[in-house]
Amino acid sequence: MQVLSAHAPRRLSEGWQCVSTPAGACATPASLDTFAQWIDAPVPGTIASALRASGVSDEALAQPFAHADHWYRVKLSGNGKRRLRFNGLATIAEIWLDDRKLLDTDSMFVAHDLDVDLNGDHMLHLCFRSIAPALAAKRGRARWRPKLAQPATLRNVRTTLLGHMSGWCPTIQPAGPWRAIELIGESRSCIDNVDMQTRIDGNDGLLDIAVRFFHAQEHTPVTLQCGETQATLKWQDAHTLTGQVRVPNVRAWFPHTHGEPSLYAVKLGDIALGDVGFRTIEVDRGADNKGFQLVVNGVPVFARGACWTSADIVALDAPREKLDSIFRLMRDAGLNIVRVSGITLYESDTFYELADKHGVLVWQDFAFANFDYPDDETFRGSVQREAEQFLTRTRRFASLAVLCGGSEVHQQAAMLGLPFDAYQQRLFTELLPNAIAARRPDVAYVVNSPSAAPGDTESMPFNTRGGITHYYGVPAYQRSFDDVRRAQVRFASECLAFANVPDDVALRAIPNPRAHEPRWKAGVPRDPGSAWDFDDVREHYMHSLYRLDVPRLRYENPERYLELSRAVVADVIGAVFSEWRREGSTCAGGIVWNLLDVRPGAGWGVIDVLGVPKSALHGLARVLQPVQALILDEGLDGLDVHLVNETAREIRARVELVCLRDGAVKVAGGSRDLVLQPRSVQRVSSNALIGAFFDIAYAYRFGPRAHDATHVVLRDTDTGAVLSEAFHFPDPSVGERRDIGLHVAVEKDDDGWSLVVGTDQLARWVHVVDPNYYARIDWFHLAPGSTRRIPLVARHANVRAAPEGDVSAINAIRSAAYRAR
Repeated sequence: MQVLSAHAPRRLSEGWQCVSTPAGACATPASLDTFAQWIDAPVPGTIASALRASGVSDEALAQPFAHADHWYRVKLSGNGKRRLRFNGLATIAEIWLDDRKLLDTDSMFVAHDLDVDLNGDHMLHLCFRSIAPALAAKRGRARWRPKLAQPATLRNVRTTLLGHMSGWCPTIQPAGPWRAIELIGESRSCIDNVDMQTRIDGNDGLLDIAVRFFHAQEHTPVTLQCGETQATLKWQDAHTLTGQVRVPNVRAWFPHTHGEPSLYAVKLGDIALGDVGFRTIEVDRGADNKGFQLVVNGVPVFARGACWTSADIVALDAPREKLDSIFRLMRDAGLNIVRVSGITLYESDTFYELADKHGVLVWQDFAFANFDYPDDETFRGSVQREAEQFLTRTRRFASLAVLCGGSEVHQQAAMLGLPFDAYQQRLFTELLPNAIAARRPDVAYVVNSPSAAPGDTESMPFNTRGGITHYYGVPAYQRSFDDVRRAQVRFASECLAFANVPDDVALRAIPNPRAHEPRWKAGVPRDPGSAWDFDDVREHYMHSLYRLDVPRLRYENPERYLELSRAVVADVIGAVFSEWRREGSTCAGGIVWNLLDVRPGAGWGVIDVLGVPKSALHGLARVLQPVQALILDEGLDGLDVHLVNETAREIRARVELVCLRDGAVKVAGGSRDLVLQPRSVQRVSSNALIGAFFDIAYAYRFGPRAHDATHVVLRDTDTGAVLSEAFHFPDPSVGERRDIGLHVAVEKDDDGWSLVVGTDQLARWVHVVDPNYYARIDWFHLAPGSTRRIPLVARHANVRAAPEGDVSAINAIRSAAYRAR
């Protein structure tokens, strides 16, 4: 809820202290006198974030905090009736006011309101107890025991799995007030709660609203404004206003790739309540009822994005500025969906507000993963409250598009040999869908990720040709690119996990960052129990695509090894998404695992721990724009050029193709004028463009290969502007490097520093290395004789140095140095 400070609850974020004790050492706050090592504590935050703020290193924070007790305290002053709101306490917690216990809670995901009478000065204590007794408690017998998180009895405790998955993330177990604590009622006009829900009715938007004040109010007329439209609300009682606003000819909210994420400001008199959007969400399952495509406002959407972990795995709460930067990076890369996985937690209101603002759809798993969960009345009651609170809290956000029962529960059971009926838990088939139907009927529901198509009781939940799948044929299972088409993926809610190497600046966070040293391997993810890790996956494709002796390269030329490690993931990611976006593809979406790294090193994230995009994100940006040219190798049929136009406008364009030898000499080519219809994909064959036979894919092999690259340009015929470019290499191996005439100049204008990069011959995977700046556009191919302007972004807000670094390409024998003057 965003309201003006005079009417909003006051956050209790200042003056907190905390101390850790052995489990059970102190039964009451009075027992704490023997513990003198109190430290200042950020709230919201965790015991780990308090230690970090006091100077403890990140490595030292990998502790089993959830198995000790942690006390927080703050002075509380006031007079009269107040309400204390605890938005999230991790995990087994007690709330004490002075020496009186007010509440016990055992769920990290449930908020609590406590009404209190204040009379002067008080002391508020929170105690976060060890979860060990809850883990030891008997709660039925699980039918399967996953390896993902340990111990297996975590299924009984409503807490995040972050910190409990040793192969996936740092073992920083959460404990503390991880969400805000608020004091309600200090002013007579303090708002207790706002509930807003939108829907579309014909051409109009309807906003239903209920506003509840903590104190009784005078029944004066109150006007609600939504955009430019106004309505008068009605008093239901002394505390509650309700009403509806009809916005005529409403501008619908779209994901940014398909339209504008239009939002309307809502005000109650002079009180700003935040923004809302109006949209419809449907699912098209295809003629066979096995597909899954999101349809927003009647427009089919190819959904592409990445899975969310946490922007701060220590505090579990990130500032708005950091989240905003991440959403901007997603938008720049052409991503239009983010999946909050069931291994994580429910994100903050700020997260969903920014998704609304930037036009990014949200796929939200409920916080369940892999386990066979209890089905007793107590557990169901806790989950019912958890689901209802989350759905009510996020009811106003247009970006929330998919709600999912959880992650890999069906897959885990099926892979352990259980039949279909054994893993159909009432939690996912009844409780959660019923809660959604009551509070968010405008959002699609998926029973689990992955899961078979509705009504399909014979397919495995992870089958690729129907339902929701987690596709790892490429790369994790090291299949050839042919598998991408053969798999006939309908929707991949997880895919394309790589150990993505960050840039050199991020690698400096690892002492002696040489691949396969113990410190390096600590940052490389692996599946529990596997004999391989995701370095091995990346190296497989370095060998198969680039035809390299990878182990020898790694120990003889580690810098070159890192450079090509970054390049190959961009190559593979581009090839897979090009296949999925082509005309005739069965796929309606793919969500990469993962968006963010959670520790330094070559993690799954496409954005590193410093918030800088990796080559993988830039590789995605090369193939995921709303107007996009893609090249597919069809073997004996040559190359197909697929032209994507996801916008609502018709585009008059020219497609130009040229085949190059030695990176600069044109040996074949052709062009064609065409019209790209709105919301369309159009295929043009290379044979049609050239007008004669040319072995463009080098499939017939009649003699030596005549060229080494194909370059396609999609150009607006009215303005001449380049809309998109695509490249194909019949032999993707890097071969010998040469002098390609790479050059760079530094410029500065009102928007900041930029580089202008040019090349005499084709440059493959151009990239920028600068200790103080990163390139907004990076890891791209550059055609011979062309230039590209690259804006630079300061790595830190306090950067004062001028840009100084190098521009390189993987086929260039020398880089181009630059230094601003």
